[in-house]
Amino acid sequence: MFGLNFLTKKGTPQPRTAIVGQWGERRAIDFLKKEGFSIIGSNVRQNRHDEIDVIAQKGELLVFAEVKTRKAEEYGRPAMAVDKEKRHALNRAAAAYLRKAKYPELFYRFDVIEVLGKPEETEAPVIRHLEDAFPFEKRFMFPVGCSRK
Repeated sequence: MFGLNFLTKKGTPQPRTAIVGQWGERRAIDFLKKEGFSIIGSNVRQNRHDEIDVIAQKGELLVFAEVKTRKAEEYGRPAMAVDKEKRHALNRAAAAYLRKAKYPELFYRFDVIEVLGKPEETEAPVIRHLEDAFPFEKRFMFPVGCSRK
């Protein structure tokens, strides 16, 4: 229908929120590519609990992006859903990713990408890229000599 897999691994239909979320992530990836980013990964899991929607690189910058998709802003901006707990989970996942990658000598940041629209609409969604949306938590220490923003 929209180029998405509508069935789960067990063959049951996916919930509407999952379908819309996947659609929004594809739009965000397309947007980042147009902005000159290389996509390193999507839906990256370093453990059972934490997931990074998109990891992208542009030059010496590594971006951990959280994508929030909404059909409208009746209840506020999509980025408002990235609360303290979600930011902590993203910090934890990014720190695990960086440890596993042996702390590449890059600058790191967290971005939020808001996607406003619905998969069944023919007009392009509104996409907002909120750069450096929140910092790394101090509790996730980096080795001496490691670059970070």
